[in-house]
Amino acid sequence: MSAGGGVPGSYPAAVAALVARGRFGIRLGLGRTRALLRGMGNPEHGLRGVLVGGTNGKGSVVALVAACLTVAGWRTGETPKPHLISYRERIRVAGRPIAADDFTAAVREALPVADRVARRHGPPTEFELLTAVAFTHFARTGVDVGVIEVGLGGRLDATHAWDGGVAAITNVDLDHTEWLGTTIAGIAREKAAIVMPGDRAVTGAVGDALAVIRRRARRVGAPLRVAIPPPVLAVDLAGIIVDLPDLGATRVRLLGRHQAANVAVADAVLDTLEIAGIAATPPSARRAGYATACWPGRLELVAVPGAGPGGADAQVLLDGAHNPAGAAALAAALEELCPLLRGGGDRVRPPITLVVGSMADKDVDGVIRALAVVPALAGVRVITTAVAGGRALPAVDLAARWRAALPRSAVEAVPDPGAAIDRAVATAPGPVVVAGSLYLVGAARARLVDDPDLRDPLDGEAAGG
Repeated sequence: MSAGGGVPGSYPAAVAALVARGRFGIRLGLGRTRALLRGMGNPEHGLRGVLVGGTNGKGSVVALVAACLTVAGWRTGETPKPHLISYRERIRVAGRPIAADDFTAAVREALPVADRVARRHGPPTEFELLTAVAFTHFARTGVDVGVIEVGLGGRLDATHAWDGGVAAITNVDLDHTEWLGTTIAGIAREKAAIVMPGDRAVTGAVGDALAVIRRRARRVGAPLRVAIPPPVLAVDLAGIIVDLPDLGATRVRLLGRHQAANVAVADAVLDTLEIAGIAATPPSARRAGYATACWPGRLELVAVPGAGPGGADAQVLLDGAHNPAGAAALAAALEELCPLLRGGGDRVRPPITLVVGSMADKDVDGVIRALAVVPALAGVRVITTAVAGGRALPAVDLAARWRAALPRSAVEAVPDPGAAIDRAVATAPGPVVVAGSLYLVGAARARLVDDPDLRDPLDGEAAGG
């Protein structure tokens, strides 16, 4: 399992050692991360790119920007979060997750540094250690451009120990209020802090949040580009087509009309990276990147051959939708997508089967309110479940809240997520939607999609790639 002194000698042991740092919880602040990076030789120095913050859409923007840069020939390093299936998803180079042996080696090197840092700064958290591991891997593998996603907030998030020259803030809404504040303006100040002197900045924020970001940009002398969502020309099961200012009609593979706002931010980021002298992305690369970008588990439509009733093919739509804003985006997408899904063209459409799970510390009722009013969910059958972990809301408690919101709908609690997903897929007369928690979406995707890149080695196996 491990080499001497508790240093991990296998991939599962490396993951376990990193996850064990979760016992230190969330402790915002940059001192430990900066000390970790110094102890590892400051691998982040010399890496330029974009730091992406915001409430919703961060992952979509990271996926869109990285896809275009990769097509243009740049070697990108990404830090999407959270992972859905394999911990290795959190560190990506050139569009692929870090290899298991590289992950193990980087964690093995970082742990003794973390122990030294702990003596002066306190023990680094799981996310702080992961951030240092990511930058170490990027330095070793010759990454040209960093496309880094903020973890929580911005001002005191571990990723803010790095300044790549461009800062992007997708939008600002109420989330993580126990850490970031209870007002839009207060949360915006936390997120706007990633805009540093010498940076160029991009935002898709509006209203009070935009005013805060403008003030921050003026204060530090950072030119600010405000991204305006382009018109949506078409919505279908292959994504959307938008009218971008310099590209015209452009196919975006990501589902949902709300992705227009994210592609606007992504396109502005690519412009800004070029203006900053970091990386140029020609129109042909942008078209190809937007048309092929993938963001698993976020309005991702999965076909499961032969898994439905009577051996029919099943359609499963996966989407985290873990806060009210995300649920509202899912609700709007369902209104447009449901007529296109299996049975959607029938005069009497089969009802949607909704599999939901939630963390207890989320705004569960806000998510339910956003989804319960959707006409596309009329007659919905709800299956509640709970992912493993102490933060999950029990399935029976979640079912009670859904029954209160939809007293005429069938609601049942299936505590085991695997059993809940299997029951939904095997018995649903129409599409299945899995939502409410990215942990649940990850469990569903692992069950329904076989991705060779995400097959992790077990103890005793060679790590390999």
